[in-house]
Amino acid sequence: MQIQVLGGLTVRHGSAVLTLGTPKQQTVLAVLAGNPAGLVSVDQLVDELWPTDPPRSAVPNVRTYAANLRRGLEAMIPEREVLTRARDGYRLDVARTDVDAFLFRSEVAEARRLVAADQAGAARLLSRALERWRGPALVGVPLGSMLSAQVAALIEDRMLAAEMLVELKIRLGHYDDALPVLRNLLVTQPLRERAHLLLVRALHLRGDHAGAIAAYHAARRILREQLGIEPGAELRQLYLRITEHEWPGSHTDRAARPGVSTSVGHPDQGIQSPSMPPAVPDFVGRGKVVEQLLSATLRAVGGTPAVHLVDGMAGSGKTSLALHVAARLTTHYPDGQLFIDLKGHNAVEQVDLTSALATLLRQLGVPGGRIPAAVEDRLSCWQGELASRRLIIVLDNAAGAGQVFPLLPRSRGSVVIVTSRRRITGLDVGPPVSLPMMAVEEGVALLATSAGPERVAAEPTAAALVVEQCGYLPLAIRLAGSRLAHRPTWQVADLAALLAGNARRLVHLTSGDRSVTGAFAASYEPLDEPARRMFRLFSVHPGDHFDLVAAIALSGLAPDDAGLALTELVDCHLVDEVKPGRYRMHDLIRQFADELSREQDSAQERERAFVELADVMLHLCFQVADDLESGSVRKYVTIGSPRRPDLLVVAASPTEEWAEDQRANLVALVVRAREWACHDHAWRLARVLWRFLYVRGYFDDIIVTHLAGLAAAQAAKDEAAMAVMHNYVASAYLRKGSFEAALQHVRAAVINAEQRGDVMGAHGYRVNLVAVHWIRGDPEEAVRVGLESLRGQQGHEISTLLPNVGLALAMVGRNAEALHLHRLHLYLARQAGSQFHLLNALGHIGTTKFRLGRHEAAVRALRAALALRRRTGHRYAEAEVRNDLGIALRCLGRTDEAVRHHEAARRLAVESGEPHVEAAALNDLAFTLVGTGDPGRVVELHRAALRVATRIAHLYEQGRALTGLAEHLFATDPVAARRHWERALAIFRRMGVPERFEVERRLAEIAAE
Repeated sequence: MQIQVLGGLTVRHGSAVLTLGTPKQQTVLAVLAGNPAGLVSVDQLVDELWPTDPPRSAVPNVRTYAANLRRGLEAMIPEREVLTRARDGYRLDVARTDVDAFLFRSEVAEARRLVAADQAGAARLLSRALERWRGPALVGVPLGSMLSAQVAALIEDRMLAAEMLVELKIRLGHYDDALPVLRNLLVTQPLRERAHLLLVRALHLRGDHAGAIAAYHAARRILREQLGIEPGAELRQLYLRITEHEWPGSHTDRAARPGVSTSVGHPDQGIQSPSMPPAVPDFVGRGKVVEQLLSATLRAVGGTPAVHLVDGMAGSGKTSLALHVAARLTTHYPDGQLFIDLKGHNAVEQVDLTSALATLLRQLGVPGGRIPAAVEDRLSCWQGELASRRLIIVLDNAAGAGQVFPLLPRSRGSVVIVTSRRRITGLDVGPPVSLPMMAVEEGVALLATSAGPERVAAEPTAAALVVEQCGYLPLAIRLAGSRLAHRPTWQVADLAALLAGNARRLVHLTSGDRSVTGAFAASYEPLDEPARRMFRLFSVHPGDHFDLVAAIALSGLAPDDAGLALTELVDCHLVDEVKPGRYRMHDLIRQFADELSREQDSAQERERAFVELADVMLHLCFQVADDLESGSVRKYVTIGSPRRPDLLVVAASPTEEWAEDQRANLVALVVRAREWACHDHAWRLARVLWRFLYVRGYFDDIIVTHLAGLAAAQAAKDEAAMAVMHNYVASAYLRKGSFEAALQHVRAAVINAEQRGDVMGAHGYRVNLVAVHWIRGDPEEAVRVGLESLRGQQGHEISTLLPNVGLALAMVGRNAEALHLHRLHLYLARQAGSQFHLLNALGHIGTTKFRLGRHEAAVRALRAALALRRRTGHRYAEAEVRNDLGIALRCLGRTDEAVRHHEAARRLAVESGEPHVEAAALNDLAFTLVGTGDPGRVVELHRAALRVATRIAHLYEQGRALTGLAEHLFATDPVAARRHWERALAIFRRMGVPERFEVERRLAEIAAE
């Protein structure tokens, strides 16, 4: 597959071209293509499509666009799934080289590496890369902030590649080839001074001195008219040399020309100032950031001073990056390289302005006697010295804008790189570069520099695990490598095992006087006490991320004070803001916070923080559950008044999407509540989460939370709570195919209620036996129990009971009665305004109608059920509805559509871990493919269904798989076919389902022959 973005958006596979759909759907595809194989969240897509004031239907609309794209891609490439839904977003499963923008960048990067060894080869590679551009990037596609930034970056990369190609052609003496590229470039980018410089140089070197002079004057006129500035120093110097004939036109003596450079230098080029520490000789990774800084600097060469802010958490490699970039720029800034550690993270040792100026002036060679005493005079002297120089200045470990601003050059010609552990604001410079953690490959390469490349290459998996345990933090990786280097008898796997799951991992990440703990402590110590306390107590939070409400609850601060403390932690890179209002801590920083908290906070204080968090989350989740269950949750859970009512005001009204965002945190919170003996919070939170988790298909989460809740209820000796946990964990076991476990838990709930004299509770729990019986293969018993339970039943339980009894009735062939119950379920759902029961009833009505032969009506009902699921985000039973829709479409002769729905059902069943639905989808896909000319696939699908159904003891799907296999084996192996039919008949007779009549007929025909 090929995805083209360098021009209009196009997706091709062979001769097939994808229909792109609406403009917004094209935007979704463009965002996914810009992140090949990466997860793009629904929130990111909403922000891109509606930058301000998204409609209420934003999330369903995004899911519709994604579904349309997935259908189109499935039709184009049926053999594999290209667009997948994962967690809270989507992933386009293509290689980076399938997208022309990434292929273009890969070729440019390869050309850059090839320059030193093969300039002609590098030029050919650049030409091929530039030919991929068919027009402006993503022309015709609506662009939000994310795509606009990507397009701007692509345009800049294209310009830089074109300039690099021109430079190579000039070096090779191919001046006539360089000129058309330059003229085309200047048509679209007339203010690009570097292109003007190269044009003047190429014309001069080919002997066209008059043309070179004319090109210079044209450039000068454009720059003055459009920007009000004169050409930069390098272009002016070139013009003077041309007019004064200072050097000949041959390209072979280029290296002897002073002040002219056409490529970024490397650490071994130029003269290193004694004041600049040496660059790390084995610097690895950070390629994108390095190129970004180099490109931005070279665009400013000779113009306004370039100022780069580089911030990041302690140990992220800010200083190493700054020194590496400085070394790469030495040939462009020949007048010196200055470096000063401002010690901004240490309030005691922080360098003041007077001392900083003295240090920098001495590095420039100003004698001590000429350095003024007054700070104002020193500033004047500093700026005067800078006015006539082209320097690289590294201001390391800055405290903030106040420490940096006076030192910035006011004249042209220099570059300043500022590093800080804090986010620096208030400087009128470009956007800062915040260093992220390293990629896995970068981390492994860094580990190899200190541990030895042979050892790391011999154990790549263990090396990747070490890097993961170091949290992809450069300092931690270097220290881990140093530890390994000093232990020659160790395997890399030994170090990985030492670090993996080690609660005191930080102890092992030290080397001499360097340690990760020390680096973190230097960021922690300057904080004020509220921020310190909040930082420590964040370690109590069991989840991966948190918001302001959690921060307030844990810290015990007032909302405004908590907001200020949280901002301080973000500014110091002790907490990351991964998106607006959502925060997380790096794994190693979390461990550091936990160690501090255990040392400085009492057990009672840590427990208070946790209970406050659990309490506010319980109240927020209760609101979501109350809406989803139309108030019926109150029958099982009472929660009392909140400990912090003000937090509910800060949180506003929680929604299902809020619960989705917090899901992993909430599951972890239930488990932690049980571990910390907060028993009431544990089981109550598990129960209020149940409906949300159930309708979204998170059955594994139900099992985890309700088993933890059950253990908490048992520890608290709360019999009623035990019954609730038994009953609701059974629902997840049933969907997961663990039928015996489901039966045991429901029976335990019934017995518990009966022993306590809770007649209504026992009756309600017994209702759930209906679903267990019919799905275990005993529909007659399910019908008996269900009809008996319907007598005298009312309220919430009847809405739960009706669909279960209806399904059991349909299984034994009593379809008219089943349809009556499902219609009654629909009526009650409308009366209650329950979206969950509405979509459930619609699906069951559709299923029953196709059993009655009313296929068109079935399709309408099933499509309505799917539409309601898309609108609400409820995933419950979506796989079954899609499979049943496939059956109805098969009966209408629409085989291709049916196949797509069966395959989608199978995929969804696998994703949600519902093996009984997977077995049904496999069987029905096989039945739909009968007669399509692929009997081998039909047989394999039935065999796969038989394996799945046998594994979970699902009798009905076992019988269906056996009948399907018998039909296909009959022509070639009638003996085997008969055995299969006989096994199927035994199953169907035992269940009492009408499928037995067809099997009996087939066996009778065989006997008659």
